[in-house]
Amino acid sequence: MSTRIETLASKIEARCAGQVVRQPSICDELTYEVTASDLLAVCRSLRDNAELKFEQLVDVTGVDYLQYGRVEWATEDSTSSGFSRGVNRAQPAPTSDSPEKRFAVVYHLLSVANNNRVRLRCFCDPGEPPLIDSVWEIWASANWFEREVFDLFGILFQGHPDLRRILTDYGFIGHPFRKDFPLIGNVEVRYDAEKGRVVYEPVSIEPRTLVPRVIRDDSRYIK
Repeated sequence: MSTRIETLASKIEARCAGQVVRQPSICDELTYEVTASDLLAVCRSLRDNAELKFEQLVDVTGVDYLQYGRVEWATEDSTSSGFSRGVNRAQPAPTSDSPEKRFAVVYHLLSVANNNRVRLRCFCDPGEPPLIDSVWEIWASANWFEREVFDLFGILFQGHPDLRRILTDYGFIGHPFRKDFPLIGNVEVRYDAEKGRVVYEPVSIEPRTLVPRVIRDDSRYIK
């Protein structure tokens, strides 16, 4: 980490002592984890403190940690056996059982005044549906961001003024970015000319395993 980032880190940790825990980052970005109970207080401190001034919320996203660290994808560069791994019968099938920390919300903050960035990660309390406080009253831009996370992950933001789907259809079933959501979906949609409307039907395509091909030593690509 650069001196500039370490200086910023010292200011954040002094202002939010006992409320944030610094996390490692492979891309050299300052990242903190905050508990759900401290989220709003930390966000207000980051926005209002004169030395920090994180006045802009750049993005909000969700993360589903179901099966995290327990599947075959153990490396950062490639899989251990390339495209031929297809289906690893030795691994148990993914389940929908929620671990202690399954859903998290990640906030990307920008200080325009100081040209600084910081990332916050907050895990939702265990349970279904996952719940977390809305930061809409702190940063107005969170309105649509939180609606997107709700739509794709099913995370409910308490205090949001208009929490409804924003990307999928009104009759959509489930949340497509959850790790246990079927790749083929639950229903398919088409326009029925005889009925004069859109109709929903059971999925007619067959599920298949999609695994990226990883090319290692191949004479065709040696100059």
